[in-house]
Amino acid sequence: MKKQKTILITGASSGIGKAVAELYAAAEVTLFLTGRNGQRLEDVASLCRQKGATVQTAALNVTDRTAIEGKILSWDNQNPIDIVIANAGVSGGTSMDAKQTEAQLREIIATNIDGTFNTVNPLIPRMQARKSGHIVLMSSMAGFRGMPNSPAYSTSKVAVRAYGDAIRPLLKPDGITVTTVFPGFVRTPLTDVNTFPMPFLMNVDKAADIIKRGLDAKKAFIAFPWQMHISCWMLSVMPRCLGDWLLSKAPKKG
Repeated sequence: MKKQKTILITGASSGIGKAVAELYAAAEVTLFLTGRNGQRLEDVASLCRQKGATVQTAALNVTDRTAIEGKILSWDNQNPIDIVIANAGVSGGTSMDAKQTEAQLREIIATNIDGTFNTVNPLIPRMQARKSGHIVLMSSMAGFRGMPNSPAYSTSKVAVRAYGDAIRPLLKPDGITVTTVFPGFVRTPLTDVNTFPMPFLMNVDKAADIIKRGLDAKKAFIAFPWQMHISCWMLSVMPRCLGDWLLSKAPKKG
């Protein structure tokens, strides 16, 4: 008999989180979905239930540590969570040619870093006790190097990358898999507001399929599209003076 799979996804009301939730939705799956927009979240839940999944939702902000931890642990008490996908994230308001406010920086850091910790960390001791589990961290191509057109966003995604690199070998002896995902530009509400060129822009359904196949294979590292991955990796390893010069010539956010 196939084991029931329980999956927690934050930021599931739109974009990559929504698409991944729909891909996982099936009769043998329980989905715990969070997002800030309750109506959109329920719309996603309805689509997943139509595919046979058992779904529970909570309209929460991942920056609210008390609320998100309480809900996650309550869900884990009901059905031990097999996979946690810390997908919630924000971007924007951080261009070189527009003044970055302190409030914008703090919001991005709070959501992308603290929100990731608030989602993942409560489950680590429980997964260690169960000797099983899969932690999925959502970084970005901006996680390979600090980018001058998005300093706060890339800082947050570099931090997520480092956290994944740190806990992956730490938790491996406990039977826990850690996967870090590095998407390039994906057509979602997050990127719809961008007015600058987005090379190799990918459809969200294709991105979700790549992510799910990588998670099913328990890969440590999922980066796409490959052209963007190579470009960002080269920027991260080339001499800083050369990387700085190249990035100074890159298109800026409008």
